[in-house]
Amino acid sequence: MDIITLGIILLVLLIIAIKGIKILRPYEKGVVERLGKYQRTVESGLVVIIPFIETIRKVDLREQVVDVPPQEVITKDNTVVVVDCVIFYEVVDPFNAVYNVVNFYQAITKLAQTNLRNIIGDLELDQTLTSREMINTQLREVLDEATDKWGTKVVRVEIQRIEPPKDIVEAMSKQMKAERMKRAAILEAEGYKQSEIKKAEGDKQAAILEAEGKAEAIKKVADADKYQEIAIAEGEAKAILNVYGAIHEGDPTNDLIAIKYLESLQKIADGQATKLFLPVEATGILSSIAGISEVLNDENRTKKQKIEEDMSAQN
Repeated sequence: MDIITLGIILLVLLIIAIKGIKILRPYEKGVVERLGKYQRTVESGLVVIIPFIETIRKVDLREQVVDVPPQEVITKDNTVVVVDCVIFYEVVDPFNAVYNVVNFYQAITKLAQTNLRNIIGDLELDQTLTSREMINTQLREVLDEATDKWGTKVVRVEIQRIEPPKDIVEAMSKQMKAERMKRAAILEAEGYKQSEIKKAEGDKQAAILEAEGKAEAIKKVADADKYQEIAIAEGEAKAILNVYGAIHEGDPTNDLIAIKYLESLQKIADGQATKLFLPVEATGILSSIAGISEVLNDENRTKKQKIEEDMSAQN
């Protein structure tokens, strides 16, 4: 056997080895076909097949993304919006993924666009703009159910953009601006109202405190006046008692009382009053004064007679 023949044999063996030995990555599975017929599904790792008789089709099990092209959708209130989304999916059954769908990317894209029209067509514009999470959930459920026979699982769906027409956007901008101005005016009015209420409450509390202070001051002054009058009355009472006691201890006669009465009348007469009121007992007192005068005259006559008698006896 010459060297050329040996080289040809080795080359054939190398080609057979290359064709018969396959390596699958950890995230891959393989579908083996023998003469065009499904034979088996193999796991990741080293796989040996019969060259030229068996073939292997690798299936990626990792999560993949499908970007659905933007499309125009009519809402329930006849507004045209542009919507696009992305779909995240993964293969769970390599056999169905290989044999049940020809072009999975195109199939799921068309399916997503169709169902987006159905879901958004049941919503008004305002609901469409504020219900992205609900749209995502409904679309994911529909796609997951539809792609189940394709051996895939739709993990999640995300709406990237919902774009209304420009005139609608301008109208919404004006509406939002008006709403914000309205809220600002309401907040300003509410703030002014609260401020006036607080101010009125403050004035009320100040007036109450001032009135309470004045009342307390009046009460204190009244108490002081009361204590002063009580003290003066008690002093006068004690003075009267002392005078009364002194008078009774001195045992004054009617003559002395009459003289004191006359002195008091003199002080009264010295005032600037044009009228002078005398007590009802004035008549009796004047009679007493007349009696006192008679007594004094008798005493003077008696003393005079005694002096004359003494002088006659000396002669």
